[in-house]
Amino acid sequence: MEKLINIIKELPLKNQPLPFSVYSSIKEQSLLNVPVIKPLLIAILCGHKKLGDSSEARCSTGDFVFLSNSSAVNMRNIPKQKSYFALLIEFDFSDFDNLKINPSHQQNFCVGKITDTLEKCLQQFVEWSVYAPEVLWPLRRKEIIALMCHMGHKDILSMVNTPHIAHQIHSLFSEQLKKSEPLTVISICQRLAISESTLRRKLKSEQTTIQDIKDQARLGLA
Repeated sequence: MEKLINIIKELPLKNQPLPFSVYSSIKEQSLLNVPVIKPLLIAILCGHKKLGDSSEARCSTGDFVFLSNSSAVNMRNIPKQKSYFALLIEFDFSDFDNLKINPSHQQNFCVGKITDTLEKCLQQFVEWSVYAPEVLWPLRRKEIIALMCHMGHKDILSMVNTPHIAHQIHSLFSEQLKKSEPLTVISICQRLAISESTLRRKLKSEQTTIQDIKDQARLGLA
């Protein structure tokens, strides 16, 4: 894992959009209600991660956790030898097109080992995506999914839930926060091609509000 960490640290990652993110810390952190809007792969390169209120899952250096697009999850990041370091890759729903998905499956995450092959795949993805055009990013994300399925982790295909209206609005807010552009209820309705009354009815059925979604988007961006 040390080689991948060093490669990431040496890359010019500032001031450009990327199909991955890096999270590091030197102190233990407890994160509550972290929004998971799209399927998410977290590769633990150094340290430990615990999921859930009662430590439902524990991942250590050299492990990965694949999270479904559930509403939110509690997690703890625990440094090892004064460092926690993780690589995060968020997948679009279109990355799973033409794959057999079982949406009735209720599992919210799966944990596995980062094999040498998967580590090399992640390394190539990181190095390549820094210089590749954004339009090609989905191709390499699909390669990661295919490799994980080949490794025996086909259960990740059962953790792709149909995106709710809240997921769509979250994406709009995430885009707006990055560009510092205003986003009103009217503009949201126009982008989603629905009426304001329909929007509020759908949000009520999903037990959330526009403000809740906006707050989650801010937390996710942070």
